[in-house]
Amino acid sequence: MKRSLLSSFLILSMLVSTPSGLVAQDPPAREQQITFKTAEVLLDVVVKDKKGRVVKDLTAADLEIYEDGAKQEIESFRLVTRTSTGKAEEKEGAPVNSINLTKGETDVGVSAIALVFDRLSQDARTRAHDAAISYVGEDSRPNDFIGVFNIDLSLKVLQNYTTENALIRQAIDKAAATGSASFVSNAEQARSQNTRIQQLQQQAAAAANTASAGGGAGAAAAGAAAGSADVDLKFAEMTRRTLETFEVLERDQQGYATSNGLLAVINSMRSLPGRKAVIFFSEGLAIPPNVVAHFRSVINQANRLNVSVYTIDSAGLRATNPNDEARAEINALGRRRVDHDPSRPELGRPMTAMLERNEDLLKLNPQSGLNQLANETGGAFIGDTNNIGGRLRQVDEDLHSYYLVTYSPANQNVDGKFRQISVKLKKGDHEVQTRKGYFAVNATGYVPMLYYESPALVAINKTPAPNAFPIKALGFNFPDPSRPLRNIVEVQAASNSFTFIEDKAKKTFSTNFTILALIKDQSKQVVGKLSRQYVLSGPLDKMKATQSGAVLFYKETDLPPGRYEIETVAYDQPTDKASVRRSTLEVPEVDETKLRLSTVSIINRVEQVPASQKAESPFQIGEVMLYPNLGDAFKKSTTKQVGFHFVVYPAKGEKTIPQLTLQVLQGSKMPADLQLKLPAPDAQGRIQFASALPIDSLNPGTYELRITVKDGQTSVTRSQTFIIEP
Repeated sequence: MKRSLLSSFLILSMLVSTPSGLVAQDPPAREQQITFKTAEVLLDVVVKDKKGRVVKDLTAADLEIYEDGAKQEIESFRLVTRTSTGKAEEKEGAPVNSINLTKGETDVGVSAIALVFDRLSQDARTRAHDAAISYVGEDSRPNDFIGVFNIDLSLKVLQNYTTENALIRQAIDKAAATGSASFVSNAEQARSQNTRIQQLQQQAAAAANTASAGGGAGAAAAGAAAGSADVDLKFAEMTRRTLETFEVLERDQQGYATSNGLLAVINSMRSLPGRKAVIFFSEGLAIPPNVVAHFRSVINQANRLNVSVYTIDSAGLRATNPNDEARAEINALGRRRVDHDPSRPELGRPMTAMLERNEDLLKLNPQSGLNQLANETGGAFIGDTNNIGGRLRQVDEDLHSYYLVTYSPANQNVDGKFRQISVKLKKGDHEVQTRKGYFAVNATGYVPMLYYESPALVAINKTPAPNAFPIKALGFNFPDPSRPLRNIVEVQAASNSFTFIEDKAKKTFSTNFTILALIKDQSKQVVGKLSRQYVLSGPLDKMKATQSGAVLFYKETDLPPGRYEIETVAYDQPTDKASVRRSTLEVPEVDETKLRLSTVSIINRVEQVPASQKAESPFQIGEVMLYPNLGDAFKKSTTKQVGFHFVVYPAKGEKTIPQLTLQVLQGSKMPADLQLKLPAPDAQGRIQFASALPIDSLNPGTYELRITVKDGQTSVTRSQTFIIEP
């Protein structure tokens, strides 16, 4: 058998066949719901009277906490009161805790404050700078750790968290001096274009009437004028669509940049004790429809980590009503509907496009997003004033005088749903600030939970693991010289595993599913989270073709050396069904002075790609893209050979090409033991090796493909299994 394999072995063969065997499926598991207990909920509660003064004489008996409308039992209650200098306030008559905090209470002697500057105009930067300098003051703040950040199209750290007042003030000065790619709406320019279009429509109509009413040379001239006006009209409409399209794309881009920046700052505060706050200086946060869900992730993460966001409209006292832009756009849309000529449809745009635009227009008020962000995270919105510094004193009061309250939820089921929290006072007409709720999910380590991930995270923790449909998942390690900690997670599922909803009235279909992978270290702590939500739609006549395909989830991540478990879930939103798979990933130590070897990949299929399509994927070799097999069995009756791929990284400075040994094992048997020659390294210092293993002489069963490379000092072995079916 060894001789047969050796004689038919194809070195560097790219003719890797596509196996037609069915996916090997685990037996369906009986559905079983397991209940996980939720952790104790911690609330920071700020109570103020009608004059904005902090109320400090309440006891636990004065508060009632409700979760989803159900009253909860308070387990601990404490008033935290201190000055910005960290000294406790000694005030006569201060309330005694009616319930002691639980054992192991975290230190609440410090506060964490992030000063975040959004894209701002010059005037707004000056106003935000003066307010921030006034807020920080000149006195020492030994227990207030303040960090300074700037959001443009990326997040910049201007100052790490520190109590050094001089460093904080320098960073604020730097924020004021930093220009930004401030978004300038094209809406007014688009409305001017609408006026021009109306004028051209009138000219075209008048010329057409003249041409139809007259005759001879005059009619011909009028006809020519009508034709010219019609051409101008088409190009004017193209220009308007250009402006409208760019505005939508630009709003989306900047909306994502702002949301991601805030999410990163908020998420970094998770392990800090005490009250945490983000002071966000912005000229407005108009959230377009495509960014709304991602923006919700910012609010959800802030609520989950007890971070209050105080939003500042740095535009100051506005001369015009913030709703004027929305009103002008809605009026312009109304005029366009009246002027619209049914005989001249706007190609490439649905008939309902103008109606759907209304949802976006209602959010053009720049203060609407700032209000929502502050209100739903227990912070406050400061706007319509040029005296921002004076109003910021409220933030200091909130940070240094608040009630710390805990309760264990009566609903102990971790079902991934949002739990709404409300705090009510039994007496007094006071204002209460606290977070609005949380998602009942298990912790995801230091990685923020995005809005769509909640039900998928719940599915991962069910026992037995749900198995509603077949999926495959594997991790791959590629210690490239330029990126030595590079790892890849791939997940594959048939498209028809997910629910496709038909809308026969609109002649469309839609589907909504999520693929998520948690990466856990050997202590079972989540160190990475990769996910994507697939919200797909299309014409109904394309649904069957879409269902016949496959979904390939590909994500890259950097991981330190170690052994990891990858928990992967595919979740179908319409049916609430899911499948979970678990695999392992080995990330070896990285040492450029020693020989290294990537994961050995079994290849499922190859695809020719244009020479101009240069991908950064390690699975691309020249003009060929390799798609790894994630566990499918190979049918011997239809498959002649099994492709494989790996990458060798010679030791830095090593001139000798490493030796390669290929072995095929089945239990204690070794059907193949071959010494092969590797090519020379490429310009990046890698040796990419792809070949095919003939399987005509192999019996059905499970095999291990073992690859060993060695130089004068180091020997490295990695392997991968594959299955052959009759």
